Amino acid sequence: MAENTPLSLQDAAEEHERLSEYLKEQNRAYYQEDDPNISDAEYDALMLQLKELEAAYPDLVKADSPTQTVGAATSRGFGKVLHAVPMLSLDNAFDNADLREFEIRVKRFLGRPVDENVAFFSEPKIDGLSASLRYEKGVFVRGATRGDGREGEDITENLKTIEDIPKQLQGDSIPDVFEVRGEVYMAISDFQELNENQAKKDAKVFANPRNAAAGSLRQLDVKVTKSRKLKFFAYAWGEVAELPGQTQKEILDQFKAWGFQVNPYSKVCLNMEEAIEAYNQIEADRASLDYDIDGVVFKVNRLDWQDRLGFVSRSPRWAIAHKFPAEKAITKLLAIDIQVGRTGALTPVARLEPVNVGGVVVSNATLHNEEEIERKDVRIGDTVVIQRAGDVIPQIVEVQLDKREEGAEVFEFPKTCPVCGSHAVREKNPTTGKDDVVRRCTGGLVCKAQAVERLKHFISRNAFDIDGLGAKQVELFYNLEKIKTPVDIFRLEENDKKDLRKIKNLEGFGDKAVSNLFNAIDDRRSVDLDRFIFALGIRHIGQGNARLLAKNYLTIDALMKAFDAEQTDQGVAYTELLNIDGIGEAVADAVKEFFSEPQNRELLFDLMKEVTVIEFEAPDLESEVAGKTVVFTGSLELMTRAEAKAQAESLGAKVSGSVSAKTDYLVAGAKAGSKLKKAESLGVQTLTEQEWLDMITKD
Repeated sequence: MAENTPLSLQDAAEEHERLSEYLKEQNRAYYQEDDPNISDAEYDALMLQLKELEAAYPDLVKADSPTQTVGAATSRGFGKVLHAVPMLSLDNAFDNADLREFEIRVKRFLGRPVDENVAFFSEPKIDGLSASLRYEKGVFVRGATRGDGREGEDITENLKTIEDIPKQLQGDSIPDVFEVRGEVYMAISDFQELNENQAKKDAKVFANPRNAAAGSLRQLDVKVTKSRKLKFFAYAWGEVAELPGQTQKEILDQFKAWGFQVNPYSKVCLNMEEAIEAYNQIEADRASLDYDIDGVVFKVNRLDWQDRLGFVSRSPRWAIAHKFPAEKAITKLLAIDIQVGRTGALTPVARLEPVNVGGVVVSNATLHNEEEIERKDVRIGDTVVIQRAGDVIPQIVEVQLDKREEGAEVFEFPKTCPVCGSHAVREKNPTTGKDDVVRRCTGGLVCKAQAVERLKHFISRNAFDIDGLGAKQVELFYNLEKIKTPVDIFRLEENDKKDLRKIKNLEGFGDKAVSNLFNAIDDRRSVDLDRFIFALGIRHIGQGNARLLAKNYLTIDALMKAFDAEQTDQGVAYTELLNIDGIGEAVADAVKEFFSEPQNRELLFDLMKEVTVIEFEAPDLESEVAGKTVVFTGSLELMTRAEAKAQAESLGAKVSGSVSAKTDYLVAGAKAGSKLKKAESLGVQTLTEQEWLDMITKD
């Protein structure tokens, strides 16, 4: 961000929200889905951009900002484990100068002389899935993923299948409680063998060893995990009753004595110059290793100094990771295929003549989006330079134009979804006003590529919230072809009677469970309009926007009629939608595209034969708080935050998340903090919960 062209606070806030949401989406893809769609280098660059933005505008920093959090929330397929000691991330060094600056910061914080040596423990950064193993009196009792750093997934039984993880620690003097942390990974040779077997079975082929390891470890069927050859390197710890050493090196030596594998390249470096030499040596040997690494981690070796240095937000002050630069190769582009992701994004994939890049044979590479294809002028038949960026997704760096054959045709990006045939559109970026770089399928409810994720959203807590029908059951029923669209959910009982494969005979079910499920589905045949709109999974339509639409259109019929393809006044309908306070172009475009798509409309008509969408109750514009702006803060005890917001909006009030001079009332619950102080400084009227309730319920 250039210092001579500062953003306005509003522009900065919009850019912060855009970057934050995009990085959160990437975190979910990486940590929950084991299917990253941008490289480590791109992710790190965007994270650096967000940090710089927050440094320039500190008020934008939020508790859930990607700069303050780690990983992503746990999925619904596993039990949850609360980490007694958070599993944090690491700051990155991008060159040797960053490493030397890190050394200076450490010495400055510790108050050590500039010319004094500080020993660092260096170790390869394994490209796998982090796991925490809890031992009680030496017995392995529970294992968990990183999750969001504070809460992970319980994958104990899956971890027990890994030979590198001892079920009982060896030796004497074992602490009562000790959490060993490390990385689950798959050897490159085992990865290649797995992919060969997957291809023979016409099953999913993994993009790289990291995805294969993560996907294998997070299987709901432990037998699948057991069939995969997973390994484990130990390198850290969480909750401990006592530490068996005073340095990082001594602890890892104890790990080896207990029966764990510790990476052989791990070593103590007397100062940062030795650490840089260790980095260079590991990088030189990288191609010969039978496992993927994407950098080297450096930790202050003395544990008492680690304790003094402590932590900042999402990372320790005493450790840093130096990533490797991307490795490159030259090959030929044979074809460009379009893949449709779970969110409807159309991603171009380059099919390449297989080429070895850093010890891995690459035959596919990402082209990101159509603008990237145009910018690099990539054409089928071109000779291209590819790189493995962060060891995740190979990408095309450039075209060797001097080797282009005559008549090479420009690639025409499809305007319709190759899976379902619906329109594929580029939305307006609300910040820049320009078309978004990603083209997305508008057939969310009918597109097979998006079906499972859309169904999971449809039955989520803030949508239809059907008891007994969660993400796990949706995946099962989809794979068995019992549920393909939301309509099938409400015809499940009827269709089950005709199906020879009865649900009651499936593992985990029975007569009682099936009866409860069908009853729960019937209980949701009536749904409020705002929940119904939210359930449809329209791009940019969260709970807030769903309620805005419900409040302004009142019925689903009115909303659908506004964007009926046969209407002659669609321009008027679009303008009216855009005039709703809080609805921008991106949201308006998404709504128009969704309700104008014939396939979506056909499915909606079928769905409304099965469910009753309850008309939205117009707000009471005669109430005392109608037109007023209200902020709720602190811990509410007489109502939930959602109840408070819904009740205020039903009375015509506008609920805001921040205090300003335009705020009319601040309702303060227990432990109200900065918002209460700001309200008092601005002269905003503050109310207790009871005072608020008395105000809105009095005659």
